[in-house]
This record gives sequence, structure tokens and C-alpha cells, in this order.
Amino acid sequence: MVIKSIGSEFRRSQPAGTFAVNKIQIADLFDALRAGWEDFKAIPSHAVMLAIIYPVLGLVLARFVHGLAILPLLFPLAAGFALVGPFAALGLYELSRRREMGEEPSASDAFQVLKSPAIGSILALGVVLLVLFLVWLASAQSIYRATFGYTPAADIPGFFNQVLTSDLGHKLILVGCGVGFVFAVVALCISVVSFPLLLDRDANVADAVLTSVRAVADNPVTMAAWGLIVTALLVVGTIPFFLGLTVVIPVLGHATWHLYRKLIA
Repeated sequence: MVIKSIGSEFRRSQPAGTFAVNKIQIADLFDALRAGWEDFKAIPSHAVMLAIIYPVLGLVLARFVHGLAILPLLFPLAAGFALVGPFAALGLYELSRRREMGEEPSASDAFQVLKSPAIGSILALGVVLLVLFLVWLASAQSIYRATFGYTPAADIPGFFNQVLTSDLGHKLILVGCGVGFVFAVVALCISVVSFPLLLDRDANVADAVLTSVRAVADNPVTMAAWGLIVTALLVVGTIPFFLGLTVVIPVLGHATWHLYRKLIA
């Protein structure tokens, strides 16, 4: 306990802006995923409780979108989960942090992040991701209207047939994925380690974001692979009806904490 206390004090007393970034390999990503899976197995009920809002929200959004005849926004809404996910997973980081320290986390421990000295910075960065998410939705809607005009999609089969079998649909997919890729890269750069860093160290928003950007810049191939892994798992998690996210989201949240540990010295 004394050693842990000294280590904690060292981390908190480290001067802001001096966080060293490690070089990591692809194998480290799978190590982080394995550690995230172990955390999920150790505290599955807590993790599922925290993550259940994702499939519920997905189902609500699906109904909302279909009911208001704005079906083209369903995929951007689902894809946008990845943009705000790093903020929404704060409770999962806290559970992993406590388990790492040898504790047995309870459900209430996830909400201890609200008492963090850095809660103001955490919320500020969360607002940044929320704005990024809203801009992405506006961009996606503009791309659809520029391609197909203002006529709403009549039904789900007609919409998918229009998008998947027509030249305009192929153009929509190409442009939409290209723009979405840019948003995903921006979100990855500013948030891959920033939230765990704010939770764990004495840092402000600028320090956390700059450190996160440096982590990506120093490990471009590895972090690109991480982005692909996250995207692939989120896509798999949407099947069926977003229910898979009850497992994918907590595993990724826990794994992100362990990835942070590998990246930041």
C-alpha cells in the first residue's frame, strides 16, 4: 500500500506537459484487448450496466429515424458512437484503474469519476467530442442531400436498394466513408489517451490532447490498426440490433485503459 501511495503521489506531482510517450507494437494492442476482456469477465454485471445505454439508444434511434423519415441518418448515428465513446467509457476506465490497484470494484466505483479533481477538464473535452459528433451528423445529412436531394427515403428496403445498387448510392458511400474517416482520425488523435490521462494524472485539457496527438504521431501504424480494430468491433457489435455492444463497448473501454498504460510512460 505504501508503494502504491508513493506511485500515486509521483504521478500526481509530475509536471504538466511532460508525459513521455512509448513506442508500442501491434502485439500490444491485442495485449490490451486481452486485459480488457479479463476486466470484463471480472466485473461483467457492472460493465454491462454501464454499456446498456448503447444498444437501448441504438434501438430508440432506429425507431426515431424510421418514424421521422430520416432513415439516411441511421448509419451516421451508429458510426458516431465511436466519436463519443472515449468520453462515455469513463466509468469503465475507473473500474479498470481500481482493479489494477488490487481492489474489487463495485458498481458505485464507476461514478467516482464525478469526484475526480479533473472533472471540469473531462467535461470540457467531452463537450468537444459532442460537438464533433453533431458536426459529423450535419455533414452526413448534407452529403446525402447533395447526392439524392431532399426527397425522404420511403422505406428501409427501398433505401438500401437505392444506396447499394445505384451509381449515386455508390458515390454516397464513397464520399460518406471518406468524410467519416476524417472525423474518426480527429477523434482518435484527440481522445485515444486523453480521458484516461485526465483521470489518472495531474493534467489539463491541452496537455491531455497534445499527449494524445503525440501518442498517435509516434505510433502511426499501430494506432491506425487500433482504429480499424475499434471500428470492426463496433460494426460487429451492432449485430443484431446493437445488442452486441453490451459486450463490445465495455471490452473496448477496459482495453483503452490498458492501452493508455502501454502508451504513456
